[in-house]
Amino acid sequence: MIEPQVFKANDLRGLVRGEHPEWDADGARAIGAAFARALDLAGQEFVLGRDMRAGGRELSRAFAEGAMRLGANPVEVGLVSTDELWYASGATGLAGVQFTASHNPSAYNGIKFCLPQAAPITPELMARIKQLSFTGLPSAPIPGTPRQADMLAGYVAHLHGLVDLSGIRPLRVVVDAGNGMAGLITPAVFAGLPVEVIGLYLDLDGDFPNHPPNPLEPANLVDAQAAVREHRADLGLVFDGDADRCFIIDQAGEVVSPSVLTALIARAELAREPGAVVVVNTITSTGVAEVIEEAGGRLVVGPVGHTHLKALMGRYHAIFGGEHSGHYYFRELWGADSGMLAALHVLSLVGHGAEPMSALARTVPHYPGSGELNAAVADPQAVMRQVAAEFAGEGAVSYEDGLMVRGDGWWVSVRASNTEPLLRLNVEAGDIGTMTRMRDRALAIIEESND
Repeated sequence: MIEPQVFKANDLRGLVRGEHPEWDADGARAIGAAFARALDLAGQEFVLGRDMRAGGRELSRAFAEGAMRLGANPVEVGLVSTDELWYASGATGLAGVQFTASHNPSAYNGIKFCLPQAAPITPELMARIKQLSFTGLPSAPIPGTPRQADMLAGYVAHLHGLVDLSGIRPLRVVVDAGNGMAGLITPAVFAGLPVEVIGLYLDLDGDFPNHPPNPLEPANLVDAQAAVREHRADLGLVFDGDADRCFIIDQAGEVVSPSVLTALIARAELAREPGAVVVVNTITSTGVAEVIEEAGGRLVVGPVGHTHLKALMGRYHAIFGGEHSGHYYFRELWGADSGMLAALHVLSLVGHGAEPMSALARTVPHYPGSGELNAAVADPQAVMRQVAAEFAGEGAVSYEDGLMVRGDGWWVSVRASNTEPLLRLNVEAGDIGTMTRMRDRALAIIEESND
């Protein structure tokens, strides 16, 4: 069983539990066959991984059965973080499939796909997989066969080869895995480093009993903030469910904006390759652009979403990329995103200096922002038009990535989520008063649309 709405532009997500599940093992089997046909994998291998979500084992096995029926040979890498799956694809040169619903609630599961070398799947290919999933495909003359592979040691060695961690001072670090995949990979990645880990929710549990696996929501950061203060830690790391995103807490227990971290890592990467391209999305803080310019880099701006950013990383051979959602992309990881590699960069930045995380953050120009505010609305496009009318004549309007209005020292972004039925509002300005006024005007329109 598969409901058409589980297919998104670049991945698949839908309910697998509850009163109205949207896909099941039979659906996964059909999707596996469709994937093998769409990529013409008869006689070819692909890497297949999963996170700790309930039902992931059964769904991924069914997917493998469907792909094998069409002649494809799955390389089963078992429980992996999504960035470990990207590594597996890059290291083997094979297409990849990861069963995960990232930060969605526990009743969801999903699939992220990539082409060989961790290249992003295209919307056109995703549409082809969707079409074939509802088509009865004939079996291949020779069915595929699976094999198992353990990628963890290679993944750890690859990450350690990308960041200078030699000679860092001893650090005390809170790690909140949120019962997600970071609980499995952190001990392996941090082994041998002078890092004392204070672990929160490291046990794998796809029901997420302690808090939802979405660090973009402030409520999901409070446990790590409290632990940093209680243990007088140097910093905190909070990962999402599949560990491809990481949020940073400074030594005072305050959240470090992902835009700030983007600027700090970009500055470090540009120091080793001046003039390189750095990719960001449309709602990254203005301060990031200023840091990249000062560091002699070239800025490329693209739409929000990991598939868009990965594509731009490849197109411009960018050295690094960052998003407000905590996704960080690295050329030497085949342009893919990795929360754990971003965390190692933070350990390097803090561990090689005497200044605390908060002092490093203050080197990035600060612009007051609203943070991401989400609302469910019946007609997102109508709301965007109303917000555009509200600010008519005050700024330049564009629709390249939802709605963006840029005025004198401020911007307002309203866009539909790529992964959830939500409208997302982000506002930034040069001062708190302007930001608050612009935010409240846009919020009033969004809230009125639900009256």
